[in-house]
Amino acid sequence: MKTSLQASARIFFALVMLYLCNSYTYAQQSSTIQFLDQRSKEPIIGLSYRYGFQKGISDENGTITLLQDSESWLLLSHISYGTWDLDPKKVNEAIQSKQAFREESIHGLQPVSVISLKMSEEKDQKIVLSDQERLNHDAGAILALNPVVSGIRKGGSFAFDPVMRGFKYDQLNVVINGMQSANAACPNRMDPPTAQVALNRIREVEILKGPHALRYGIGLGGTINYIQENPDFTSESGIYGRLSSMFESNGDVWRNEGRVGFHGSNYDVGVLGSYAAGSDYMDGNGNPVASDFKRGTLGVYADIQASSKDLLQFSINRNFARDVDFPSLGMDLRTDDTWMGSLKHTRTFTGQSLVLWTNSVYFTKVDHLMDNLLREMNPRMMNASTPAITQNWGLRTEGEWKLAKGRLFSGLDYKSEAADGTRTREILMGPMMGKIFYDNLWQDSEISKTGLFANYSYPIGSTVVTASGRLEINQAVANNPAEEFTQIHPEVENTQLNPCISIGAQKDLGKAFSLGIWAAGVRRSGSLLERYINYLAVGLDPWEMVGDPQINPETNYELDLVLGYEREKIAVELTLFGSYLVNYITSVKTDLKPRLATSPGVRQYVNLDEAFKTGAELAFRQKISSLISHSLQLAYTYGKDLGMDSPLPEIAPLDIRYGLMGHFLDGKLHTGANLRFVSDQNRVSESFGEGTTPGFTLVDLDASYPIGSKILIKAGVQNLLDETYYEHLSRPIGTDKTPMYSPGRNYFAMVSFNF
Repeated sequence: MKTSLQASARIFFALVMLYLCNSYTYAQQSSTIQFLDQRSKEPIIGLSYRYGFQKGISDENGTITLLQDSESWLLLSHISYGTWDLDPKKVNEAIQSKQAFREESIHGLQPVSVISLKMSEEKDQKIVLSDQERLNHDAGAILALNPVVSGIRKGGSFAFDPVMRGFKYDQLNVVINGMQSANAACPNRMDPPTAQVALNRIREVEILKGPHALRYGIGLGGTINYIQENPDFTSESGIYGRLSSMFESNGDVWRNEGRVGFHGSNYDVGVLGSYAAGSDYMDGNGNPVASDFKRGTLGVYADIQASSKDLLQFSINRNFARDVDFPSLGMDLRTDDTWMGSLKHTRTFTGQSLVLWTNSVYFTKVDHLMDNLLREMNPRMMNASTPAITQNWGLRTEGEWKLAKGRLFSGLDYKSEAADGTRTREILMGPMMGKIFYDNLWQDSEISKTGLFANYSYPIGSTVVTASGRLEINQAVANNPAEEFTQIHPEVENTQLNPCISIGAQKDLGKAFSLGIWAAGVRRSGSLLERYINYLAVGLDPWEMVGDPQINPETNYELDLVLGYEREKIAVELTLFGSYLVNYITSVKTDLKPRLATSPGVRQYVNLDEAFKTGAELAFRQKISSLISHSLQLAYTYGKDLGMDSPLPEIAPLDIRYGLMGHFLDGKLHTGANLRFVSDQNRVSESFGEGTTPGFTLVDLDASYPIGSKILIKAGVQNLLDETYYEHLSRPIGTDKTPMYSPGRNYFAMVSFNF
């Protein structure tokens, strides 16, 4: 089977290459832009840029030359001026005026991947999301476009829970604009934080690998930062907007998204919304997989330039989900209603070392209900339902100082997380028929985090040195502890102090090579789940889990090494990492009696003495010609429990991606062919009920073309070879552990209207 798949893939790519190489080239008119320092008006020399498939460095006059089109964004990067981008409208304005200005800005560098949802770019550049990605009803799913991020799936169409380098759940720090996040109300994480991110105004996704991004909180294994669009102030008042719709054949999935805004010289306000729904999809063998879902968002936003120095930004969103199938769990998601709001004030200063001062406050409330009432069960032994609520609010104050050549970010933040929920079990058969039991799952638990942080970057010649630190006080309590829980843990309150530090340096080695090295020691306290979950199966197997309020913080001592090579038409980046973990939080089997008769037993969260992770990530990009480029990415992680001399659970296998891309017809026709190869995963933790998984190969194909200046159409096919496969981290279905297979061949078509 694999031989035939590989042969088919080779033939497919040969045909695509033949087609691309025989396409025609169209002449374009070249234009120049001179980039100057905002204050001194001196040229910005050595400015890296990418414009569509054009790429280069500004000359001694700060000038770049472009073959202009009407669709591409201009992406810019400089060691002293940071990274920024110009949309097509601003590119045209800069070409007309022949000049553009930028204020010097030094930012801390760290191991980071910026996901380009069209193609990968350099690690220090920002890529705007396309209209297709904004249509996704789950902001976690778009992370799967990069092999560095894998994901746990418990439902066929919802709740992609990211895993990076084998770190998962609260070991990863998921934030919006470096601050706001949500907590899963469902103990089984039907609603992970990534599922609550509304993508309508998200312009880019930063994947900060390793524990180095201490400005945004403690991410033991990394930080995922969803960054919103900047306000669009214009000299003339007007209306703007976008309406997009997409249909997928496998599962009859309709996705719709849009926004309408009004902007002027000092305001940018609008409304946004999305709605998606789908039914069961078919795997590669034509067998149905339960995946019904309904998902939507409605929100408003307002950005007000109150004065020349004061910017106010407000947003509030309401997300909802209805009747979402989770075949690998004992219950389905019936309703999920979430409110997310934030208010931010930014003050700009001139003529002094303090450059910016930002103050923000945010809140999130998730009201979640799961039950088994939609399940066809014969015999039906029990009706079960669990309403749960999580509340999350916080505030943040941060200053930015320019000190000589260096840049300092420092501030304070506070975050409160709370969860409460009780499971109801109505017994329908047997000697206890008619009885109703109530299980206090979350125990009205709460964690508050108070942090002091600083990040300082200083250029020394061609080297940028960065030091980051955070000191965080973590306070946890169960306000309504269950009797059976206090019999195990009489003390349900705990306060812990977590010091964290990261030091790194990045240096240019000649004209093409660069080298970066980062070292960190970071510790994280246990989450609400790890401290307070009360007899509920939330792991790989059906064993019930019990938390420990006094569990020790886990510590990650990590070293990242990044070697880069970049010339005009080629770029390569290799990342190696090693992670030594102390008091790693996991679970072990106990002699405790489970709450459900069908459960094989009870696990309790504990600390491992020592664990180790290491791995490699590679990103390669090359411009083959003025029309064609290709890329290669791979990621691999190895994890080991040093005490038990056994593999750590839930480590994704080797993942390799190859992409072939073309721009034709004056850069308007975009074509893409993508090959994904995933190896077998035989390093599994048998003690956690983890099974081995076979490898697979996938081929995707797509093309897009604009109609006029306002309409974009796109179509394609995913899993072209109709492969029957499942991801290693997808949870199995039922007691017989039937694999939850991924979708087979899927055709899609999209139209987007911008005005």
